Amino acid sequence: MPAAGKKAEAQAGKKQVHLAAQLPGIHNVTVWSDSRSRSQIAIDSFIRLAQTVERGKFDFFFLAEGLRPREHKGQVYDLDVVGRPENLTVLSALAAVTTHLGLAATVNATFNEPYDVARRLATLDHLSGGRAAWNVVTSFDAFTGENFRRGGFLAESDRYTRAAEFLDVARTLWDSWRDGDVRADPKAGDFLLPGAGRFAHRGPHFDVSGRFSAPRGPQGHPVIIQAGESDQGREFAASDADVIFSKYNRLDEARDFYRDVKGRLAGHGRAEHELKILPTATAVIADTDEEAAAYADEITRAQVSPQTAIAHLEAVWGRDLSAYDPDGPLPDVEPEAESLVLEGHSVFRKGRGETARRWRKLAEERGLSIRELIIEVGGGQTFVGSPRTVADAIDHFVQSDGADGFVFVPHLTPGGLDDLVDRVVPLLQEKGVFRQEYTGTTLRDHLGLNAPARDTRPVPGERPVRSEKEAS
Repeated sequence: MPAAGKKAEAQAGKKQVHLAAQLPGIHNVTVWSDSRSRSQIAIDSFIRLAQTVERGKFDFFFLAEGLRPREHKGQVYDLDVVGRPENLTVLSALAAVTTHLGLAATVNATFNEPYDVARRLATLDHLSGGRAAWNVVTSFDAFTGENFRRGGFLAESDRYTRAAEFLDVARTLWDSWRDGDVRADPKAGDFLLPGAGRFAHRGPHFDVSGRFSAPRGPQGHPVIIQAGESDQGREFAASDADVIFSKYNRLDEARDFYRDVKGRLAGHGRAEHELKILPTATAVIADTDEEAAAYADEITRAQVSPQTAIAHLEAVWGRDLSAYDPDGPLPDVEPEAESLVLEGHSVFRKGRGETARRWRKLAEERGLSIRELIIEVGGGQTFVGSPRTVADAIDHFVQSDGADGFVFVPHLTPGGLDDLVDRVVPLLQEKGVFRQEYTGTTLRDHLGLNAPARDTRPVPGERPVRSEKEAS
């Protein structure tokens, strides 16, 4: 068999890799001290990164959200990214300077209202020609709620029930618009409304009715992304999401998560291909594996500065540890379980006593300093090596059912994914596991997702829409 035929045969049946990118908005990912680092909020930074990954034929560009700057010991946590423009505004601007790249926004379902969010997302879908996506998240704390004067209005146990109902209302709104013009039938004395159809919803969290102001978008509905990892969050994703933005980027854990969530789909009448699982990931690339490993260590130590290491330990211990040496051993004092030092950070909110015991055991077994421990539990860099090494690792991860692809987060803004696009993507294309060109125009096309069926259930109080022939 010719070499080309063998190559094609070997590629047959291989999963296609999905790639997305996130401009860092929260957490300590960005290496501020690097001379190549630029603004986190300037439009030029957003445009540069978005156009770079579109050149790499990525599925979508993703923006996280922080509704309130985190606080450490009552002060703004300035080791984190503090500023964050409103996501849908930024993505609307990017729609004008990109042509195929999906545009995904995190929008909170706890402190927003369905009509407003549905209208803004429908607008983005129209402006972009069908490239909008919504990462549906919930808020867990009264701290964030203070910005909205709703500090304790929603029990945490209700956050996913509200989110599920919020999404249901949004879909009702997107489906309410009828194709055509608004016309009237003077003989019958009623209105034919092929345009702005009525909507009505009454539930535990929302009681809304009226007419929606935006036509159904090119995709039908924007792509729905979800990032929950609790059992309730996984079930919500299996029932309602198109994409899961996962934290599991170590292959053993990722496979377990992948099997669990994909296994839930049948219970909701869905097939495995209808949900894509994309863990967050980083990539450090150099000419050789050795050079990349050295560079990855440099990046990780810049991301976890001595101050960051102490702050993260304080978040778990619940007490002031500023007197301790970050390059020394863990403190011999016990955590204060009820005390919250770092507010607005979900990672350090629950199970802190158990986390402290696990960290202490790990530090003792490995002889780790405070800073070394925080680097170890933080996971370091996901893919490290030469372009070939990184391409092989990405492909192996996906073919092993650890994921359907990755959302890459650069350590530099905005040029941190240049090597991934220019040096790794061509190798994935060579393997036959990544597109050479976009073959569709919408984000659903990129992800291999069908357009959702329109909800045609009658709305209480609305007369049936009739054709002109029926009206005459």
